[in-house]
Amino acid sequence: MDIKGKGKAKDPSLTPAGSNINVGSDGLTAEEQLYQETVHRLQKSYSKKIKPLEQAYCFEGFHSAPLTAQDIGSKPMILLLGQYSTGKTTFVEYLLGESYPGAHVGIEPTTDRFVAIMNGPEPKVIPGHAAAVSGDLPFSGLTKFGTKFLSRFQVAQLNNPLLSNLTLIDTPGILSGSKQIQRGYDFTSVINWFAERSDLVLLLFDGYKLDISDEFKGAIQSLRGHEDKVRIVLNKCDQINQQQLMRVYGALMWSLGKVIPTPEVNRVYLGSFWPKYKTPVGTVYEDNIDLLISEQRDLLRDL
Repeated sequence: MDIKGKGKAKDPSLTPAGSNINVGSDGLTAEEQLYQETVHRLQKSYSKKIKPLEQAYCFEGFHSAPLTAQDIGSKPMILLLGQYSTGKTTFVEYLLGESYPGAHVGIEPTTDRFVAIMNGPEPKVIPGHAAAVSGDLPFSGLTKFGTKFLSRFQVAQLNNPLLSNLTLIDTPGILSGSKQIQRGYDFTSVINWFAERSDLVLLLFDGYKLDISDEFKGAIQSLRGHEDKVRIVLNKCDQINQQQLMRVYGALMWSLGKVIPTPEVNRVYLGSFWPKYKTPVGTVYEDNIDLLISEQRDLLRDL
């Protein structure tokens, strides 16, 4: 289901009557120039005043490594978490309106690595080892997780208007049973690293995968201290009828209550996020369309 309308691309030289958009010689608007100047000043202040204190008191030994200029100047991040085949990659494609380089979608666990989807001049994939040592990307801190993890990490770049304002982090489907010990790196610590740097964390479920495995439970618990960033999404709601949706919603709330120890009730967004160029898989029930459209609008507004 898609609630976003597509319009024709507007000529930047044609602005609405009464608007006044000044573009400088470098092609940036006044707001973009102010943003870049502010980021540059923050980088300079941190390097001269805060970083020496962190190094003097060994701040890295008990909290985190010093920030780099790329960390300060990076775009807001959105981290997507969920068990396999809950629609994480499809949700990214829904937001972008297109597929990203290296994307794989299927019923089985297809995304087997962490993928940072970022803006770039042309579609390409940057391997994790190269991304971690690149001076232009904010991922140098991932080197501490070792080469095994870096071989399961990559950066996908494409020229997309949405990515000029944010970065999306697609993650491997979280498994259950003994498979979770075969990753070769500390999955929970990696999730915590990305959660610290993300502005939003989306937990995706679907009506057929409400069980929370041990690894998923550990990943959710690693978000402790970042509860204000977490948003819960029940995806693929158009594949169950209204009566089943009510039962699934109650079962999900019960499962989350055992994992997230907070007295407040978590907001769960309902939706079914399919790109326009893809046909929904399975039976689609239309008795929840109005509800799902309203919920999807609320979620996109929150993003």
